[in-house]
Amino acid sequence: MIFISISKGRPGAQVPDKMEIHPITVLGVRVNPYTINQLNNIIEKCISADERLIIAHQNLHSVYYYYRDEELRSFFLHAHHVHVDSMPMILLARFMGYPVRRTQRVTFVDWTMPLFREASAFGWRVFYLGSKPHVAYQGRHVLKKKFRNLDLGVQHGYFNDTPGHTENEQVIQAINRFRPHILMVGMGMPKQEKWISRNFSRLHANVVMNCGACMDYIAGVIPTPPRWFGKIGLEWLCRFLYEPRRLWKRNVYEPFFLLRPLMRDVHVGLCRKKPWKQDHCPGKSEKGVALPQQINNSSMEDL
Repeated sequence: MIFISISKGRPGAQVPDKMEIHPITVLGVRVNPYTINQLNNIIEKCISADERLIIAHQNLHSVYYYYRDEELRSFFLHAHHVHVDSMPMILLARFMGYPVRRTQRVTFVDWTMPLFREASAFGWRVFYLGSKPHVAYQGRHVLKKKFRNLDLGVQHGYFNDTPGHTENEQVIQAINRFRPHILMVGMGMPKQEKWISRNFSRLHANVVMNCGACMDYIAGVIPTPPRWFGKIGLEWLCRFLYEPRRLWKRNVYEPFFLLRPLMRDVHVGLCRKKPWKQDHCPGKSEKGVALPQQINNSSMEDL
């Protein structure tokens, strides 16, 4: 598996000055608590400099696979940016002492329209790979009606993705002929991450991201949960009620395997709140508990 980053210097739109990146560790995985504006700025800067990078996201489902699938773990470790797509992870990070905000939980349900708005305004070519055939094209129809200047290519995700297979080669060729600035891969986890890992070095795209079922929401195949559910950390419940047969394992079975890293983070949070427990805290130094890295809020403001 090869991940590369190259620059060719294509002129593009002006972007803000280089932002500081402050990774945090939650449930044993490192993430960057970006906002939607900061993610769009990263993409704009990458396209302007003609660089190549992977933007991934972590939620409880991906953390489960992170500990159980070596190839998926390698994908996240090699990704250039990993944002948070889980309100429970944000709330846990706050309990641990990280000064993160709810706006630093970015799900594609909230990010898709601002991203396509930017793409339409700046002339970025976007290619979406994933979903069922009729869903992919229905989503494209919806987006083209909303953003008339959007240059969007789509390809459904029902093909043989075995490396070297004719169908996989044809998909790669179609993507490279389109030469997208942004490639969104929505074939479900962990399939989409493994496909990106195996083919990234051959893809002619500036930004490649795993995006799950985002086009299914745009096409109206899956109902969009009320946005206030996401703010209180219960969006998973709405999705489970919509698709219980598909999501029961994800929402009922998988969380039990995260109890160990969860208890470790809860312990860190309790030690932070109760100084008399410091002697029993992991990572204790001569000056006390090694608290989570503090983030400079001024540097995390939307750019």
